[in-house]
Amino acid sequence: MLDIARKVAYFAMDVSNKPGEGARVLGALADAGVNLLAFSGFPSGRKAQLDFIPEDVAVFKNAIKAAKIKTRPQKFGFLVQGDDRKGAVADLLKTLAEQKINVTATDAVSAGAGRYAVILWVAPRDVNKAAKVLGAT
Repeated sequence: MLDIARKVAYFAMDVSNKPGEGARVLGALADAGVNLLAFSGFPSGRKAQLDFIPEDVAVFKNAIKAAKIKTRPQKFGFLVQGDDRKGAVADLLKTLAEQKINVTATDAVSAGAGRYAVILWVAPRDVNKAAKVLGAT
């Protein structure tokens, strides 16, 4: 199977870097019926940054409004999924680099059953160019 690349909306927020903050926010989203395609969390200074890639942006926006959760404005990135193989992510990064597109951040995982997924973030000015290069839908 070929890799499938999607341009996706993502939202970021800062929370206190303490036990339970991720669970609190993710619990509120789950209770509101939000399905996430991807989630990432990491320390950022004295806080923690949470990144959300919702399956349905409208449902996500309604949920955060109802829960009084503040996120940064919507931005775009890419979710690529495909058959796991040696060098899958390296090949994607090389393709983007050859087109002078800098990847500002990435998270990749083996999804099991011979599958992988990677989230790629690029500068806002490069989103449309990267979408074309990746063949993103």
